[in-house]
Amino acid sequence: MSNADISTDPQDQGTLFIVATPIGNLDDISQRAIKTLSDVDLIAAEDTRHTAKLLSHLGLSKRTFALHDHNEKQKAQQVLTWLQQGQNVALVSDAGTPLISDPGYALVSLCREQGAQVTPIPGACAAIAALSCSGLPTDQFQFIGFAPAKSKARQSFFSDAYNSGMTSIIYESTHRIMASLEDLSAALGEQAQVVLAKELTKSFETFFSGTVTELQQFLQQDPARQKGEIVLMLPGKPNKASAVSEEALRLIALLEEHMPLKQACGVAADYLGQKKNALYKAVIAQKQ
Repeated sequence: MSNADISTDPQDQGTLFIVATPIGNLDDISQRAIKTLSDVDLIAAEDTRHTAKLLSHLGLSKRTFALHDHNEKQKAQQVLTWLQQGQNVALVSDAGTPLISDPGYALVSLCREQGAQVTPIPGACAAIAALSCSGLPTDQFQFIGFAPAKSKARQSFFSDAYNSGMTSIIYESTHRIMASLEDLSAALGEQAQVVLAKELTKSFETFFSGTVTELQQFLQQDPARQKGEIVLMLPGKPNKASAVSEEALRLIALLEEHMPLKQACGVAADYLGQKKNALYKAVIAQKQ
């Protein structure tokens, strides 16, 4: 097609579908994802060989092309042109949801900038699957991708994650997991809590919760445990002030009208069965 075939009418343009694929168990693909892959004109794949296996499993024969970190900026313009010509394109990664520590940002950003239609086809995501079974707080969390390659940067990375105060989800590679745990220990201490999830939805799916030292020992006992797709999760630094109930703070405020703060905290601690020092620190933190 020539430039003359490019439509400016949104109704005549194609759609870019961001299609989540299984992270291990092939039965996890949705019916909508299968239909989308069957219906689109083209599939952009992080690794066409890997995607070919999935398509074969689904009984599909489709035209695919590679879109990965090394060629994405060049391919993005071509994909946009196909969309403008009315073709529908699916973007898939090797596993899970595209763009989540996988290629696709440059493409989706360009499409949004140019007004092209982009639609998600939701499904598996290792980060969310791991978090849902971690036992860590889920009311606030952050996904911060892969830890840096260098030791000093990794230690700062882990310290920042902890100090954020929220649960942090991190991807790590097989060949760096032990070095990362050394840096995690250096940054937060040997007794820092951590949850590891690996090989999610696969035969050897593993979850481990404990201290950094305990996790290191667990992985060292059998080197095979260090292999596979790994997700690390860290709890955030506790907000000590928020650990004290609103009821306690209200009671102390009322008592403080009639007595010194420390005495008010003592009375409230006796009444509520809590620790006087914890209440005192919480009130001071709130006033600062």
